[in-house]
Amino acid sequence: MKTHRKYKLFIIIFASILAAGLAVLLILNGIVLGTTKAQIRDITPEDGYAYALVLGAKVHEGGRLSDMLRDRMDKAIALYHAGAVQKLLVSGDGRGEWSETKHMKLYAIEHGVAEEDILMDDEGFSTYESISRAKKQYLISKFVIVTQKYHLHRALYIANDMDITALGADGTFHTYAGQWYRELREVLARIKDMAFCLLN
Repeated sequence: MKTHRKYKLFIIIFASILAAGLAVLLILNGIVLGTTKAQIRDITPEDGYAYALVLGAKVHEGGRLSDMLRDRMDKAIALYHAGAVQKLLVSGDGRGEWSETKHMKLYAIEHGVAEEDILMDDEGFSTYESISRAKKQYLISKFVIVTQKYHLHRALYIANDMDITALGADGTFHTYAGQWYRELREVLARIKDMAFCLLN
């Protein structure tokens, strides 16, 4: 009987801790989503943004952009041709034969973006680093962030924390394989980058 009571108490304590953890997770994610929602919208020339920051993603063997990265580039290129931005800063992992930034730049040129209007940040190894480097290394403190909507909220939260004037352009044009996993991972990534923002 004593053992049973101890076991029951353990279950209650464990369930309470788990519920509290989930509540904190939901609250913090709600803050990120709620404080950035209005910044994700259509961008026009009247908004006065010169730069689009395009966040990198996987490049397949042979230099073929992943669906997710191609959609980001297509969105940025559309903004460029519409006159909503004048330059693209492509940011990602520039290492290796299948460099993200190299193939992002090539794709943009193939689709009518002038080479002189493309900047490359080969050291954008994370969302946080890409945004931080845009301001600190490239001295750009106002830009449109181009990525998929689920990712935009975190990117905009980071930009806001760094006193960057930013809007988000949603580059979601497909249903992506494994998206449920990315969405789940993003919940935790938002908490991680909130911590980075607090500590830096």
